[in-house]
Amino acid sequence: MPKACDLKRGMVVEINGMPHAVKQVEAKSPSSRGASTLYKVRFNNLQTGQKLDESYKGDDFLKDADCLRTQVQYSYKDGDIYIFMNMEDYSQYSLNEDELDDQLGYLTEGLEGIVALLVDGNIMGIELPQMVNLDIVDTAPGIKGATATGRTKPAVLSTGIEVQVPEYLEAGETIKINTSTGKFVSRA
Repeated sequence: MPKACDLKRGMVVEINGMPHAVKQVEAKSPSSRGASTLYKVRFNNLQTGQKLDESYKGDDFLKDADCLRTQVQYSYKDGDIYIFMNMEDYSQYSLNEDELDDQLGYLTEGLEGIVALLVDGNIMGIELPQMVNLDIVDTAPGIKGATATGRTKPAVLSTGIEVQVPEYLEAGETIKINTSTGKFVSRA
């Protein structure tokens, strides 16, 4: 049973008998003495897709959801349906475009390291790997002599998302992106 202070994005807990995935955690430190830190958490109901906002104290306990985690690989897109293949028995699972919302920008064909959350054999959602490699499609030309700690510039990646990258990078290079923050980490 995780405490509210231990919640991280992608974890699945049970609220009112339904599995909910943690989408966002925000810590609020109180200004008065002796008060405990509050955690504002945005959940996504894995069965209905509804959002739920809750506040917890740091030592509040939540119940782990009863769901199976299995390794899958992203296979292909068919219309607005995304197909994932189980790496053990090669069975396929499909998710709708709106069920993946903020994860779409990190999916590339053949991407491995994805964890599927299964409840009663049905896929409820996915957890992306911590880092993914994506190609820069469009950005301003690289500047000679720009340092790694210098300024940044916007770059459009192969999946269509836009991130801030250091000025020395050019179009065609492959970079690592942190999937939980959506920020540039390093060259791949």
